[in-house]
Amino acid sequence: MTVGAASLLAACVGTTSGGGGGGGASAGTVTLQNSIQDADPKAALEALVEAYQGADVTLNSVATEQFRAQLTNYLRSGDAPEVLSWYAGSVARSYAEEGLLLDVSSLWEGDGACAGYSDALRALSTDAEGRQIFVPTNYYWWGVFYKRSSFERWGVEPPSSWDDFHALCENLSGQGIAPLTNGLSSTPWMASGWFDYLNLRVNGAQYHRELLAGEHAFNDPEVVDVMEEYKRLIPYFDTNMASYTAQDAATPMAQDESAMYLIGTFVTTYFPEDQRDDLDFFSVPVINDAVPTAEEAPTDGYFAAANSDNHQGALDLLSYLASPESQQQFIERSRSANLPTSPDVDTSSFSPMVQKGIELLNTTEEITQFFNRDSSDALQATADTALTKFLAQPDSMRSILDEWQTAAEGVFAS
Repeated sequence: MTVGAASLLAACVGTTSGGGGGGGASAGTVTLQNSIQDADPKAALEALVEAYQGADVTLNSVATEQFRAQLTNYLRSGDAPEVLSWYAGSVARSYAEEGLLLDVSSLWEGDGACAGYSDALRALSTDAEGRQIFVPTNYYWWGVFYKRSSFERWGVEPPSSWDDFHALCENLSGQGIAPLTNGLSSTPWMASGWFDYLNLRVNGAQYHRELLAGEHAFNDPEVVDVMEEYKRLIPYFDTNMASYTAQDAATPMAQDESAMYLIGTFVTTYFPEDQRDDLDFFSVPVINDAVPTAEEAPTDGYFAAANSDNHQGALDLLSYLASPESQQQFIERSRSANLPTSPDVDTSSFSPMVQKGIELLNTTEEITQFFNRDSSDALQATADTALTKFLAQPDSMRSILDEWQTAAEGVFAS
């Protein structure tokens, strides 16, 4: 990319300043570069920033896909923003390897804000040198979401097996309802949701991670098996999915024109408020009984730029955002089904669906993130191309997988 860092920062769509002064926090301004764009979560973060009593905070909110494209430039800038919202996993580790992320290990030690977090979250936030370079503040699960009232009206129930799932889709199709919705127009990464889950169910989490690390090929027989299962689902998708965004795809479901959506819990904010309590979910059913159960649970939060001017201000803000009070407020204000990373947040008042999500993640044998979070944004681009082409031309599956493998080899060689 050739756009300079100054013009990138000028492209932000809005700024908010938090309160200054008290608490003995660091002086100066802290810039928080924000990728959260869904209305309620964005408003929740704005409220947290406004209530902050440390350094003055400039909150720059950038459209998510624009943020993704510009993230490397933000971090490499000589005047980088102090704190950036993003996610844990291989992308954060790759930036750490370049020396672009601030070591935030102090927040994970002693009485630091992250000291009581789980070992799994600590491992997810640690780079190859053993340093913590990420502060997770919430995570969520993926599942097949549906409306309880609609299922009742259509006379159907959540499936308990993979055969039941296909029977359910056939039933709904016979009633003139698109069984599955999806949104691939400006969010082609949504096609990876089904790929991830089918690979987890057919080949397992270990194979899935190895595939995304380049240890297997995308045209291997194991991946062919996954794509054969994916091919069986294509007749069940809303025929307009290529013109929907991830958010748009909730509309036909809200209007009872489609029935189910495999997506993360952020989908709750896409529905009218009077339908949110009607939402429920089930896990993608088991396909191979010999494969350990696995669920996707992407983890969101913040990292800090090594090239910023105010490292102490970044650590202070991160400590505030990671606190149980801030997590509680964020989840409540965002009206989302996300889960807190702090063990000190009281979840007893959370909705029944969220309690169900907690149980799902507590009982599964393996947890993965999502395609790009377990690999890289560069590999995600190859998946976007391959999977959207496959969904449009399923009979060309073999040649598409060959092309995907060639593109993936280019990513791993770079």
